Order: sequence, then structure tokens, then C-alpha cells
Amino acid sequence: MRKLIDLHIHTNISDGMFSPKEVIDEAYRNNASVISITDHDTIDAYTDEIFEYAKSKNIILIPGVEISAKAERSGVHILGYNFDINNKNLKEKLHQVRNARHKYLHEVAERLEKIGYIVNVNELDKIDSVTKAHIAIDIINNKKNEKILLKDFNEIPTKGDFIERLMNEGCIAYVEKDSITPKEAAGIIRQAGGKAILAHPVAYEYEDGLNEKDILEIVKNMNADGIESNYIYIDQSNKKVNESYKWNQFAKKYNLITTIGSDFHKKDGIHKEIGLIDDLVLPDEELEKIISNLKKK
Repeated sequence: MRKLIDLHIHTNISDGMFSPKEVIDEAYRNNASVISITDHDTIDAYTDEIFEYAKSKNIILIPGVEISAKAERSGVHILGYNFDINNKNLKEKLHQVRNARHKYLHEVAERLEKIGYIVNVNELDKIDSVTKAHIAIDIINNKKNEKILLKDFNEIPTKGDFIERLMNEGCIAYVEKDSITPKEAAGIIRQAGGKAILAHPVAYEYEDGLNEKDILEIVKNMNADGIESNYIYIDQSNKKVNESYKWNQFAKKYNLITTIGSDFHKKDGIHKEIGLIDDLVLPDEELEKIISNLKKK
């Protein structure tokens, strides 16, 4: 049986749809033997119970997190692996980053409400790691917003369309979130004994117009251990973009380790499922190398 690993998965503790236990069940169904839950700015998924549950399914669960950061020209995400989940400084810093998310929620909600949208701020405030996606989905799913959505978009938009047209930089409801730099995010991970990886460089290329030189500057500035080179990007038209070869060559050129991840949030028939079944087929020896490179030294 082909070995499958997936080092980029979200749960409902951040902006995923599945609970940590359901993620383990889905990984088991998909024959993924090594996974990492990488929720946004939180490691609350990692309990003794979830480690035991993964073990009962013969799944290796590598501690992970995805920290939101801001580079000079775009927001970026820094993945951390194999850190000490009980590290006090890590927990405090993640708490500070999450607090910035809630400040952002209130500020962006105020702007959206001024142009006529209804935002369930009280409910969204209950989400520990609230994101743009949570806000967009809340608005789109609220029937009271249907009229204004049709007026602004001529249809009920997707989450991505809503964010792209109203919430991103240069848009009417754009708010600059208090943030940390990629270097600071990597430092938080590293002081807890972990490895710092730049998440999905392909996304910054398509969403923010960054080129390889820009990515290299971020990588060097944060002293990254590696990049998430093996990744299937889904653009705003739901087109699949696989530039894994390009980013693996980039990693090889600059002596960076590589990782592989689905960035799984939910089963929607469009985005990648846990294990990236039939999408990124890497030799077992390459997968073993990825796992080995993430181990503490």
C-alpha cells in the first residue's frame, strides 16, 4: 500500500469543519499514516486524548501550528513542527496573535456594517482563532445579507470571492491586522524546539504577485528550515495548480527541507483531501526524508 502523509490540516478549533478526532478518522480512512494538525495560531487540538486516539489508529501525529505573519508585501503563513506543546512562551505568543484576530474582527465588522452587511460579531467572537474565512462564511450564510450580496456580486459569492472583493488590501472593508513578522513567527517556533517552514509559496505567487526572488527574501529573513513545496493550489476559479516541481527545485537550490500538505479544511469536492490522494505521489523514501528532516536534532 502506498504511503501517505499530510502535514497541513485544519480542525474546527480554527477554520476547519472537522473536530480533531474526526480528522484522525478521515486520515485513517484515507490510509494516511503520518499527519499534523496545523490550526491557525493555536495548538489546542493537541491533548493527551487526541495523541492516544491517533495511536489507536496507528497514525503518527506530529505537533504542528500555522502562524499568521506579515511580510513587507503580503501576509504569509509560517508552519511549525515538532515543538514542545507545553512551552509557555509559545502558548503566550499564540494567545497574543489570537487576540489580534479578535481586534481585527471587530474593526472589519464595523466597516462591513457601514456598507450594509450584517455580521454576527458575538458568535464569531466565540471562535478562538477567528479568520477572514469565518467572517465571510458567516455573512454569506446569513439570509439577511442575501439582498446586498446580490446587489454587490450579482450572485451569492463564494467565501474567496467575498474576501477578494471586500476584505483584502485596497478593498472597502480592508483592515490592517496587528501582526508579527515571519522572522518573529519562526523565532517563536524555534525557541520551542520546532522547525519553521514557509507555508505554500505557490499561494503568494498567485494571490499576492510575489516572485521567487521575493520568496527567497522571506525565507532568508526568517532563516526558514524549509518550505511547503509539495502543495496543490486551488485558484479563485477552482482551477488546480501544481507547481511542486518548481518549488522543490527552489528548495534544493537553497538547501531547504521540503514538506507536503493538503491544507485540508473540509470535504467539498474541490480542495484537496487528507493525504492528497492521487494528487501528489511521492516515493516512500522521499516521504521518509520529509519526516526525518522535521525531527528535533
